[in-house]
This record gives sequence, C-alpha cells and structure tokens, in this order.
Amino acid sequence: MNWTRDKRNVISWWSLFVFFSALLALLPVSSQGAEQPEQLPKKVIRIAYSSISGNMTPLWVTYERGFFRRYGLDVELVLVEGGSRAAQTLVSGDVALAQIAGAGVIQSNLKGADVVMIAGVLNTMNYEFIVDKNIQRPDQLKGKAVAVSRVGSSSDFATRFALDKYGLVPGKDVSILEIGTQPARFAALEAGRIQGVMLEVPLTLKAKKMGFRVLANLKMLGLEYQHTGIATTRGLIKSQPELIRNFMKAYVEGIHYYKTHRKESLAVLAKYLKTNDAQALKEIYEDIGLALVPEKPYPTLKGIDVILQELGANEPKARTTRPEQFVDLTFVKELDSSGFMDRLYKAMPVVATREDVGSLRAPVVVKEKVPPAKNGAKPDIVTLAKKSALTVLGASGLPQEYTVNAGDTLSHLALRFYGSAHKWPKIREANTETLKNPHYIYIGQQLLIPADQPELEKSLNQGTG
Repeated sequence: MNWTRDKRNVISWWSLFVFFSALLALLPVSSQGAEQPEQLPKKVIRIAYSSISGNMTPLWVTYERGFFRRYGLDVELVLVEGGSRAAQTLVSGDVALAQIAGAGVIQSNLKGADVVMIAGVLNTMNYEFIVDKNIQRPDQLKGKAVAVSRVGSSSDFATRFALDKYGLVPGKDVSILEIGTQPARFAALEAGRIQGVMLEVPLTLKAKKMGFRVLANLKMLGLEYQHTGIATTRGLIKSQPELIRNFMKAYVEGIHYYKTHRKESLAVLAKYLKTNDAQALKEIYEDIGLALVPEKPYPTLKGIDVILQELGANEPKARTTRPEQFVDLTFVKELDSSGFMDRLYKAMPVVATREDVGSLRAPVVVKEKVPPAKNGAKPDIVTLAKKSALTVLGASGLPQEYTVNAGDTLSHLALRFYGSAHKWPKIREANTETLKNPHYIYIGQQLLIPADQPELEKSLNQGTG
C-alpha cells in the first residue's frame, strides 16, 4: 500500500511540474528576460561616412573600440562617397546618422530637407592643394582640370575657394571633375588626367615624395569652416531622442579614447586607410586627431556662415538664412552642462608620448623635494607654497610660443598659463600686431604667451603678508 501511495505522489508532482512548465512557456519572452538587460536586443542603426580620410577616424575608433555597443547600439558603418550623396541617404532614411561634410548638410537643408548637424568634428580646412610637377604658379592652371569628390562636398568647396583666391573662375578657367574618393583622385593626378587636387594626409606625404607640388596649404589660412560633422534628421531627433543621446555619449567617449590611446588609434587608422606608413599615420594622428578634433564637438556657426556666404553667390536663400538653422546643439550641450565630457578628461590618461600629454592642455605639476632646513630651523612653508603655485600654473616656463589648437580661446589660455581666465588681455597685448580681434583666434595661429611671474608673486605676497 505504501508503495502505491508513493507512486501516486510521484505522478502528482510530475503532473504539476509539466503543467507549470507549459504555463511558463506561454509567458512573453520579454518577461523572462526582464532582469537580464545585457541580453536585450540592441538597436540596429546604419551610420554613413563620406570619405576614406583621417577626418573620419573618430567615428572609426568609436565603432572599433565598442563604444556604440556600450550604449546599446548595434552599428553598421557604410561608406557613401561625397557629402551631398551622404546627405541624400539621410533624407531617404537609408542611414540614421552620417559623418559628413558640412557643405552637404547645408545644401540639403536649403533644398527643404530636415537634415541638421549635431556635432562638429573638424571645424577648419585641412587640405593641401597638390598640383602637377610642371605647375609653379596658380595662373598655369588655366585650361587645366582639377578633381573633387562630388559637387557640394568639402573638397569641392575648398577647391572653389582656392581658385577664387587665385582669381580663377571654376568651370570657366579651370574644369572641375567629380572623381570620388581621395585615392581615386590621387590616382587621376598620377595618371595625368587632372592637374590639381585637394588632398589630406597621408596622401599629401606620398604626393610630395613623388615630386608633386603644394600650391596652397589651406590649414594656414586660419579659416573657420564646417569641414566635417555628425548629421541626422530633425524627424529622427524628435521620434528617437534617446537613440541620438546614446550615439553622442558613445561618440564623445570615442573622441576621448582617440586622443588618449595612440597605439590603438593608429591601428584603427591603418586598418581603414589600408596603409602601414608609420610617418603618415603619425602625422594624421597628431595634426588631425590631437590638434584639430575638439574634445567638445560643437559645430562652428562661424564656419557654417562662411559656407552660406560662398553658396550665396548662386543660391539667394543662402544669403538670408542664419547658421543656427543648420544645427541642433541639444545633445552636445547636455553632455557639456552635465559634466560628462569634463569627467572624461579630468584624470590624466596614460599616453605614449610627450605630444599626447601636451594635447590635453593640462598644467604640468613638478614635485620638488623640500630643501633641508638650516641650523635645525623649520622649512619656510610660505616660500615653498609660492614656488609650488608658480610651478603648477606653468608661469616658470614663460614667455613661450604657443600654437592655437581646436577649442582654444584667450580666456582658456589665460586660465591654463596664469590660473585666471580674466588675464586674457595680457595675451592680447603681447600679440597686437597679429591679433586684431580678441574673439577670433584660429587653429595653427602662433601666439606669444608672456610671463606673468612678477604679478603672481605680488599677489601671493599680498595674500600671505
């Protein structure tokens, strides 16, 4: 009897187990996985980039180092050559965002599209105008052909800008051919199909080694210009603001990683540019990544206005439109005001070279040993404090020449070198011959940072007297 009762109990428990198993199988899948967010499906988005050049590296690094995945985005990168074509993919919805030439965004917007820029990646021109070996003067380009990627792209604008400066009429004095990527344009120059082209590193180095001439270096013009940025549509911003917010968080972290991890970033560059030329990769990293890509990627309204002025010659609408129409600063301002970006750079990262440390614009603190006291007296703490303050503020290394980097202002430089943003007039006074407008300094400009040590010592003496 006991065996029979035990057998019935086993059958009952087994029936209950089967019943509850079947019931569990009917529950929604999301309920079963609610406590395991890492298993939730990621948001799949396509992001375009418009050229194979060092300008695109922040996007490549963000993707390759997994920052998009950190914020729940499963990203597919696609190459769409030329800013105007990349803007079209945004309008059509084929891609959600694009790292793209500013001119393409502006032209698309003027035609009625809701494309806007949410971040600025490169806010000046970094092209060199490379010409045939036999051309020594701009006028010798008359009757010749030059290449751009696409009409409306940054290379197109830069070419027209340079030709205009030389008094040459694009399309009349000089033919402009649409050829595509930088490698394709350079190949056309090598083959003699064209006699001029705007190039960026590393192809500029290769061109010089082969004997081609540099007719102009646009970086030296000091022009604010929205060369490259991140664009999307107002429709996507409105419908999926959290997607854009997460993209921007990932992208800003990618920029920080790019600036602070030389070896890994050079590897990403080598992969996408398909080159192992160490000299070329180093120049891209230092001249673009460290010097030109801003830590806080705001678009440049002045740079957008420059493009509008250029387009205004043939597009009446461009003459009456304000630069603010082409940007949405919501997300970059959020990350800035919340301290998100500042926290990334708060701690000095481990970097490979002295150049990396310099790019972070942090004061260098030199620890000094306390000198032994004489006759058993206690160390002069006040004197040590004054000396330490001077060292921390960098005053002991002044005067010195300084090359303006992306994001610099006179007040920022005064804060860095003197410990007070209000001392910016001192830098202006030392550069009156070359600095006409204190609100406009340009990337690559050379400034003299004068010494401030006497004033600092006087201030310290008054504070401790």
